[in-house]
Amino acid sequence: MSRANSQKKKTSLKMLGLMITLVVVFFNAVAFNHARSMLIFTDNGIRTEKPEELGLREKTLVLIKGINVPRPKNEATPKLYGLSYEVYQINVTSEIILEGWLISHENSRGHILMFHGYATAKSSILPEAAALHEMGYDVFMVDFRGSGGSSLSQTSIGYYESDDVAASAQFVEKNFGWDNLVFYGQSMGSVAILKSVNDGKIHPSKIIIESVYDKTLSAVNNRFDSMNIPSFPSSYVLVFWGSIIEKFNGFTHNPLDYARSVQCPIMLMHGDSDPRATLDQARNVYVEIQSEKRLIVFENAVHESLYTSNPQKWNTEVLEFLDNNSG
Repeated sequence: MSRANSQKKKTSLKMLGLMITLVVVFFNAVAFNHARSMLIFTDNGIRTEKPEELGLREKTLVLIKGINVPRPKNEATPKLYGLSYEVYQINVTSEIILEGWLISHENSRGHILMFHGYATAKSSILPEAAALHEMGYDVFMVDFRGSGGSSLSQTSIGYYESDDVAASAQFVEKNFGWDNLVFYGQSMGSVAILKSVNDGKIHPSKIIIESVYDKTLSAVNNRFDSMNIPSFPSSYVLVFWGSIIEKFNGFTHNPLDYARSVQCPIMLMHGDSDPRATLDQARNVYVEIQSEKRLIVFENAVHESLYTSNPQKWNTEVLEFLDNNSG
């Protein structure tokens, strides 16, 4: 091989190496931005539509720029359901202050703490709160950090929110004298409850969770699947950068593992058509639970309020579970 050809080959290899490096850097920059946009809420703008509702152009823009998630606000209060309520503040730390709504029942049968899902606020679970109050229960609804009336503007998909669950439990025990607490959570709220149990910070008498996924990686995979885009390796890189941003290991932040610590009766409710947290993933969590357990499946329900999907079934299953004295 001539010296000229050898030099040409070296130049080509350098160019190839540079191109690969640029692609890797660009890919990671996009993944970082996407992870950041999912975890840190914006001050304004229109929330990005659901993945399956996006057209090709919108999908491309989302993949490059990330999603836009405005800081969740409470869109209503218990007054919408004719319920009186009191507002309380819970100090998790000096910088993290949560807002809670207390809906008391004159002839209370028990006490339920309620926690909302990702990128929503406590007003999103008002229908369930009204139903539980109608059953005879005191209800305490909490805005996670970053949502509604609470401080901050970011989320950790249930990781640090588990401290919010624990702080809320301590608050009602100290200020209201509540015991034998029932915990209710939707999606991310479910994850936060399970992690708080796993960490030994709460000791529920019963747990009701809806729309739970088994692993953080699974939840991210589901989003790519909803966009008909291959999840590998994008989901792994996304979880990696999310871990860097939030300073915890997202690959080990898994409800499936936390579920093994549950020692009280627990009911899982899930939609059989949920694209965000599949029924198989909920079953994976269910299998790991060693205590008394139930899995209630709602037909044709997606990642939504299961009460709204089928109020009669929801009321029947929840009331039966709460009335069971095994807890």
